[in-house]
Amino acid sequence: MYAWRGYVGTHRIDDNPNRITLSASDKGAVIGTVTLGIDSPIGILADEVFKDHIDGFRERGARVCEISKLAFDPTVRSKMALGSLFHILYIYAHHLYQCTDAFIEINPRHRRYYEHMLGFKTLTEVRSNPRVDAPAYLMWLNLDYMGKEIERLGGTSENPGTERSLYPYFFSKREEMGIANRLFNIG
Repeated sequence: MYAWRGYVGTHRIDDNPNRITLSASDKGAVIGTVTLGIDSPIGILADEVFKDHIDGFRERGARVCEISKLAFDPTVRSKMALGSLFHILYIYAHHLYQCTDAFIEINPRHRRYYEHMLGFKTLTEVRSNPRVDAPAYLMWLNLDYMGKEIERLGGTSENPGTERSLYPYFFSKREEMGIANRLFNIG
């Protein structure tokens, strides 16, 4: 998907203990992938371009993570699959790694989607991202906010009312706890 969009780089999934790549599938076919990067002594990918902004969060005690390499089959228009994939990312970030703040580097054409659908905030002006040879904004999401939106809207996709975000397509809070317990055997 990244090569098709004209981004440079290898776009391969590296064997890195600080990253987990998740996939969504439909009838055995992969329809989407996304990677969660957890901060470590070597940092996160976004540090290459936006370390000056991310360090401010670290200095305040934030446990940071990043979302990267999101690719979804353009023929699949499933908010449920996308919501489920993002919710599993949240479960890993929040329950397993105790992250407090998530970052994402976004091409300008996708910025409004992340603002409206997930509540990300734009932190920077556009900068050049050499990993993909494309412009990017750094966006941020407080995971407490995400948790509150999941509690408020998760599992309501059958009757979302006027809600336009992706949160109704997340799991309910009860389902989230069941998934977290099965994944990590937490009590």
